[in-house]
Amino acid sequence: MPDTPLYQLREVGKEVAGPAERLVILRRIDLSVKEGESVAILGASGSGKTTLLHLLSTLDTPSWGEITMRGRNLAALSGEARARLRNREIGLIFQFHHLLPEFNTLENVAMPGIIGGMPRPKAFDLAREALGHVGLSERTNHLVTTLSGGERQRAAIARAILMKPQVLLGDEPSGSLDEANGEKIAELLLRLNRELGMTLVVVTHNQGLAQRMDRRLELHAGELHAQV
Repeated sequence: MPDTPLYQLREVGKEVAGPAERLVILRRIDLSVKEGESVAILGASGSGKTTLLHLLSTLDTPSWGEITMRGRNLAALSGEARARLRNREIGLIFQFHHLLPEFNTLENVAMPGIIGGMPRPKAFDLAREALGHVGLSERTNHLVTTLSGGERQRAAIARAILMKPQVLLGDEPSGSLDEANGEKIAELLLRLNRELGMTLVVVTHNQGLAQRMDRRLELHAGELHAQV
């Protein structure tokens, strides 16, 4: 695993407007994530885990401090540049799959490539490759409404890895699934990290997944602490 940091956070904070005053969600977060590393972010509901993930994904910007990705200050990028970065270098996985019911599995997985201007044949080729990685090669032409919950989440992961991103960011990716399917998703994410070398940062309550990752960090009262 290279020592080059993929992400570097320096005294990062985030505050939002509250009913009477500004609410501090994250205080002073210092964090370095290496290329190829797997990191679990733990913490109680409302501790700021999703906010931190949104900052890493460029869906939001910090109120103070600096976040760099391979040396680029993310907050200094234009909205268009951040969208392009998300499309090409960051794979996002949410608790809900957000697949489009009117399209089949292959079309859903190919969507980031098509939206990014890739020729459709190439996007479909990459989608077939991604579906192979998640074990859904036999479901390419099925409407997503015919897939099981676990299959839908695997399709969402295939969509996230379509562009061969540098990092996979997961927000409770197994949170909506039963224990058996949640374990399959955990195993899949760890395999993608191990075999494809994708950096993995996951917000999770799944201690079984967290214990198998390189590092476990806990957010408490807006501050980040290493968990032994």
